[in-house]
Amino acid sequence: MTWDLVVLVADGMMEQALLGLLGRHQALGIRPVRPRLIRHPQQDPGCYHTGHEILRPFARSAGHALLMFDQEWQGAPHPDGLSLSNGVESKLRPAWGDRARCLVIEPELEAWIWSDSPHVASALGWAGGMGQLRRWLEKQGLWRSGEPKPSRPKVAFHAAARRGRVVPSSAILRELAGKVSLERC
Repeated sequence: MTWDLVVLVADGMMEQALLGLLGRHQALGIRPVRPRLIRHPQQDPGCYHTGHEILRPFARSAGHALLMFDQEWQGAPHPDGLSLSNGVESKLRPAWGDRARCLVIEPELEAWIWSDSPHVASALGWAGGMGQLRRWLEKQGLWRSGEPKPSRPKVAFHAAARRGRVVPSSAILRELAGKVSLERC
């Protein structure tokens, strides 16, 4: 096998977040992984509709496959991530058997970054910490009091980064994926 894992992702943000996570094999409780990451040119809808076709040629050169995309995208055919995932996995099975999975992130990748870690506030330019950032997001109507995460995580991510004078980028997601504790994920 050339790669342990071939991953088809919807965009560069997802690619970088996954690279950050896979670089922490000990924290994940796995051995080091040789991944091959591919971005689908048609992003989330492309992963859903044709991702299985893009991954098919790798079935002999990779041990496992993972197809990742967000639940929320214009024209998504199912309201929940499990339905989307099950549909894609049924298309992956003929080539991959039980060696492939589909991960649909509900509602979107940026939900992964919202923890009470001080690294989140720092990466978004908030010197006052996560408490200050959360209070600001609540005042903006982007995070409801008592909720564990913002209901629209991508909107909150971009608003917080702008306010913190940080360019929202895939580098931030890779940095956070490489630092934030997985215990509170």
